[in-house]
Amino acid sequence: MSFASLNDDDGNEALAEINMIPLIDVMLVLLVIFIVTAPLLTHAVKVDLPKASSAPNLTKPDNVQVAIDGAGQVYWNGEIVAAAALDQRLRAAASVSPQPELHLRAERTTPYEKVADVMSAAARQGLTRIGFVTEPKAH
Repeated sequence: MSFASLNDDDGNEALAEINMIPLIDVMLVLLVIFIVTAPLLTHAVKVDLPKASSAPNLTKPDNVQVAIDGAGQVYWNGEIVAAAALDQRLRAAASVSPQPELHLRAERTTPYEKVADVMSAAARQGLTRIGFVTEPKAH
């Protein structure tokens, strides 16, 4: 940055500094213009809407409780089911609209293979909402 001095050493040199004051002035003017015009850019149309009250129509899907005990026996809403009957019930549940949630409960001693079999059967029949039900830990 070069400053003016009282010395008369070679006064023919060009100044190599940028004058920032005009740039700042232009920026501030543009800022004020944008602040003033921004609220005008909203294209809201004032409409007098009718008044009505209603409750939202929430249709909660049913849930199906499927439990598997330690021996691998499957229960459908508390009723013992065979493997063939389980596939039929899963197919019937998948065809209902809205599709029910499948709540899967398995004992701690249940083999993982049996849980995986029930989950894959549900997926094959088209049930997509499967959840595991667990007991909370005691602190």
